[in-house]
Amino acid sequence: MSTGAYQYCPMCAAPLITRADAASEGGKLRLACPDGHWTHWDNPLPVLAALVEVEGRILLARNAAWPETAYALITGFMERGETPEQGIARELKEETNLDAIGTRLIGVYEFIRKNEVIIAYHVEAAGEIRLSEELADYRLVAPEKLRPWRAGTGYAVADWMRARGLEVEFLDRPLLSPAAPDPAAAKQ
Repeated sequence: MSTGAYQYCPMCAAPLITRADAASEGGKLRLACPDGHWTHWDNPLPVLAALVEVEGRILLARNAAWPETAYALITGFMERGETPEQGIARELKEETNLDAIGTRLIGVYEFIRKNEVIIAYHVEAAGEIRLSEELADYRLVAPEKLRPWRAGTGYAVADWMRARGLEVEFLDRPLLSPAAPDPAAAKQ
């Protein structure tokens, strides 16, 4: 059970207890207020991912905090009041300065290790690439040279490639720590 930073009820400040949720199958353990004011459900977060196509090539970006060899899709969280399509267009603009000119759903993927649900899109984009401070570098890669990994956004990349008749060669890599990036690596 993930407890995060929760120790006290946000409604009454009582110390939280661990109890079995009678409503869930098998009595899943959850943090809860002893007086029933609040339950920490620890639901997965929706994360948006964009497989960005610019003039026939796929944009992969490296987060400034990642190793020099780690490149990934553009990802981010939805904000209140926006649709997933609006959210991925906003993230793309904020992180790369590119404009989304076409957005199509690839699929929805679990990423249990980070307690996330990934909503992945193929986004055709145009404009001049200017990276935000969050990103350190980018590559434009031929679609056939993509090498997805076997988790998270990698499954979206593989599904997109298969839908275009491209051969999928997965990148094998060791299991990462929970704070590690979600790279969709490219062949060098």
